[in-house]
Amino acid sequence: MLPCSATARRSRRVCTSTSGVISSPYDLVRNRALPRGRLPADPGVVPPMLSRALLIAAPLLAAFAAMSLSGLVPLLGPLLVALALGAVVANLPFLGTETRLAIGDVSRTLLRVGIVLLGLRLSVTDLLSVGWGAVIVVIVTVVVTYTATCRLGDALGLDRGLVTLIAAGFSVCGAAAIAAVQDGVRAKQRNVALAVALVTVYGTAMILLLPPAARLLGLSTEQSAVWAGASIHEVAQVVATASLIGGSLAIALATTVKLGRVVTLAGVYVVASRRDGADGSEQPRAALVPWFVTGFVLAVLLRSTGALGHDVVAVADHVTTLLLGAGMFGLGLGLRARDLWPVPPRVLGLATASTLVAAGTSLLLVVGTPLIS
Repeated sequence: MLPCSATARRSRRVCTSTSGVISSPYDLVRNRALPRGRLPADPGVVPPMLSRALLIAAPLLAAFAAMSLSGLVPLLGPLLVALALGAVVANLPFLGTETRLAIGDVSRTLLRVGIVLLGLRLSVTDLLSVGWGAVIVVIVTVVVTYTATCRLGDALGLDRGLVTLIAAGFSVCGAAAIAAVQDGVRAKQRNVALAVALVTVYGTAMILLLPPAARLLGLSTEQSAVWAGASIHEVAQVVATASLIGGSLAIALATTVKLGRVVTLAGVYVVASRRDGADGSEQPRAALVPWFVTGFVLAVLLRSTGALGHDVVAVADHVTTLLLGAGMFGLGLGLRARDLWPVPPRVLGLATASTLVAAGTSLLLVVGTPLIS
């Protein structure tokens, strides 16, 4: 027996009870149990698998659009167009922070897969052609840039963690180096975001400035490619710059030099950890040699065997451009105006000086090294 209420459906017979209690003439609305294993769908929730697929599809579609748009302005190239698209999308008001960061994470993975496939454009013969001159340029540029940035940042009285992040990002491999080094130093999250934004902005500026500067200085294609690989911060930015310098050979050479800088991340990580006194911390450590560097080397070895046909290499070349474009789109998502403003003038000065040191040191070595011509 249940109390009489509005939720009960009255039958044809009238309830005559005066106790306020309903009897059998009332038919209650019954709750029907769903079959086991079936839950009602929530229209506001996206299934995890579908959500992941959308996150992967977004940068790939942007890269495909960039490849199509770049045909209208060939000088810009698909990677630079993809970067611009990412910057435009990042500053749209309806794009949430979580969505932007999630797409950025997926884009970085696609970028690194693209770097692995980029190894299929190279053979051991191509790598040997780089020579010891390029190796010297890489080592000296990394050491000088990191040391000078740390010394100048400390002299300016900036936060020690921020200085270390900028030094690592500008001397080694941009955002990837910053993400790795932050595990070894006591860095504030705002400083991490600021360092990533700065390395993206300055590296993007180098895409536009280095090719015309190289032509103005009368550098050869090989010299320009080595200069780009030794001075520009992000791997994708190096690829974009090299695509404006020359063809596949320039891209391959610049990327090889750049990945040589990436390999130095192991040593820079150790130095950065000791510099900030966090060497004994319990924080998780980043891999000393990133997996995409190992994959790049394996891809080069595979290409060197001659087992891949021309058709396979051609398809891989298009897929590589698509993946690198997706990575550039993700980099563009980090270019938000509100994250870059206001930036302390001393921090801007340090970032500018670090970029000039990297570009100037590598340029002097490229011009002065007889092994690079």
